[in-house]
Amino acid sequence: MGKWTRRGFITAGVIGGGALVVGVALRPGNRNDMLRPYVEGPDEVLVNTWLKIDSANRVTVIVPHSEMGQGAQTVLAQMLADELDAKWDDVSFVEAPAQDEYANYALGYGYLFGGMQVPEILVGTLTGVTLQASKAMHLQITGGSMSIRTTGEFGMRVAGSAAREMLLEAASEAWNVPVDQLRTDQGQIFKSDGSIAAPYSEFAAAAGEKTPPYSPKLKEVSQYRLMGKNIPRRDLPAKVDGSAMFGIDVSVPGMKVATIKAAPVFGARVDSFDSSSALTLAGVERVVALDDAVAVVADSYWNAKKGLEAVNIRWAEHENSGLSQASIFEQFESAIDAALASGQIEPEISVGDAPAALNQARDVLDVTYRVPYLAHACMEPMNATASVVGDSCEIWVGSQNPLGAKHAVAEALGIPAENIIIHNYLMGGGFGRRSFYDTIVQAAKISQQVGSPVKLVWSREEDMQHDFYRPAFSSRFQAQIDSKGQAVAWRNLFVNKGEPHEAPHIPYAIPNVWIGSVEKPMPIPTGPWRSVDHSQHAFFTESMIDELAHVAKQDPLQFRRILLQDKPRHLAIIDRLEELSNWQQVLPEGHGRGIAIHECFGSIVGQVAEVSVQDGTLRVHRVACVADPGFAMSPDGFTAQMESGILYGMSAALSGNIEIQGGAVKQSNFHDYTSVRMAASPEINVEIFDSGAPTGGAGEPGTPPIAPAITNAIYAAVGVRVRELPVAKQGFNVA
Repeated sequence: MGKWTRRGFITAGVIGGGALVVGVALRPGNRNDMLRPYVEGPDEVLVNTWLKIDSANRVTVIVPHSEMGQGAQTVLAQMLADELDAKWDDVSFVEAPAQDEYANYALGYGYLFGGMQVPEILVGTLTGVTLQASKAMHLQITGGSMSIRTTGEFGMRVAGSAAREMLLEAASEAWNVPVDQLRTDQGQIFKSDGSIAAPYSEFAAAAGEKTPPYSPKLKEVSQYRLMGKNIPRRDLPAKVDGSAMFGIDVSVPGMKVATIKAAPVFGARVDSFDSSSALTLAGVERVVALDDAVAVVADSYWNAKKGLEAVNIRWAEHENSGLSQASIFEQFESAIDAALASGQIEPEISVGDAPAALNQARDVLDVTYRVPYLAHACMEPMNATASVVGDSCEIWVGSQNPLGAKHAVAEALGIPAENIIIHNYLMGGGFGRRSFYDTIVQAAKISQQVGSPVKLVWSREEDMQHDFYRPAFSSRFQAQIDSKGQAVAWRNLFVNKGEPHEAPHIPYAIPNVWIGSVEKPMPIPTGPWRSVDHSQHAFFTESMIDELAHVAKQDPLQFRRILLQDKPRHLAIIDRLEELSNWQQVLPEGHGRGIAIHECFGSIVGQVAEVSVQDGTLRVHRVACVADPGFAMSPDGFTAQMESGILYGMSAALSGNIEIQGGAVKQSNFHDYTSVRMAASPEINVEIFDSGAPTGGAGEPGTPPIAPAITNAIYAAVGVRVRELPVAKQGFNVA
């Protein structure tokens, strides 16, 4: 997904595109002639970038996001249809093609300018800026909880409202009736007195010739008909009846199947290999060497897997082979200690004078927290199908960024990007993992060598041991409580600043706050993992604030409430969470409740976990969750994402652990990288609090609070403070 900056985003598109262009010249205008060849079918009219209408008045929404279980495609179509005043039964959607002209400028616009009051005169120019930047960055990403809050708000809603205005203008011209005497409803245009009515399709062609307005009038919440409603997801029936197509389901004529083994030690390469035994096995056709891996091509996955086991591979020695998890944490914490001793670190947050306050304090709480590397562990193994013929290539895959995948393959194979076709499919989980292109490039390289279509399927072991992991972290805190039980100083120094930059920030009104980082990179491949750095820092900060509450001998919920007096959205969540979780109810011995609250991706989520510890066995019984997304476009979908995020984060908190031994990953499958099973899943109660703030995300924000809620509950239950995850590593048996 990359580490974006607003300056870098604009530079990539405007200067990186070859020239600095300003003003009217940068406005995109009517782009339909460029887009029609990619999306317009027989009997269809492209009205604007994101929608087309056919002669039967059916509306097709062109959605620039992929589907990996989150349901965003339905909600995005829902948002456009509401602004268009379309009849929902006549609305369908398709995924945008992996073409440069369909780079997702709406996502870029929301990322750069969302929440800002942009003068109307500049909207067209800034839309052009983000279009150029998105094309330069090959941006068609799904992730970061950005689908609804950026593409939905700044793409789908704008496109629907703009199309409605264009259709009204076209009808006004055709009927010679002023626009203000026309109205729309359920895909029809009416004269205000009801004397004239016609479907949108009558005016689609004329509307499609107009330049879309950049700032059409959007509906107020009171005018919504579809937004905020629970509309059944369009992707679910096929998933229920088994007809849904995922990347791993692809089959093309003449296709071979391959599987692969990469060097166990990160950074190592193939020294030599002996494939003679493998080539004698039934179904095995080729053994292909890449720089850091060996692949076996066969007539089935099973035969490819057996063939790969028979290949004798010699890996070149590499300096990373001495790396261990213990040495990684030692290096992290030595770097933190050295930075604190030097006093030379420039903080990113400095309020008051935390170092001075701590130096004068008699008692300072000084603790270090750790989290390990984590795998994504998608249900669907990594896979891609490729067919390379000469200087052209066709790819069938489930990708979080199909446009980026297209350009990655072009660069890897040295063929023009316009000669590459990407067919994007449903994904059995992504969580950031499928924003990388390694499997796709491998499939294309193997196909290029064998001269036929190849489906590459990674084994679960390969997937577990060659992920782009959530980074391991160490984070040190020094904090002080005064004689009145008030938090007066907070200093936090951690390793390896990631994204988003605000992840370690705290909402609490502590008078002296200092937050900074020190770089200590490691040769372990890392990447975005659900909620990115918020999952680590929420555990750190919400555990630390809980420690301060207990040092102050105060109730942890009330302690937070006092420190959040200037945060009305947070306070509303705390108040409702106290009731929803039965916070004041006395629990039996060995039971405890823990609270955590965290803001990320525009949403604020509070959670209370209720746990028990009996004879060393930990069980999470219940999780109460109150979330404020500003406005939930699909309450049922938002609730499902909260539940999903809780279970995903709970698995990580309880047992998730990628351990480095000898420069390689120790874990290899779900027997030693376990997830929460249904029998151990807690009761989850989710309540949505719509505050009216700008729309926030759903896919990411449910994950960060659950780890500290659980570990804070463990402390409440048995007085054991967990400062290093996973919980199972601290001597607890996880039920």
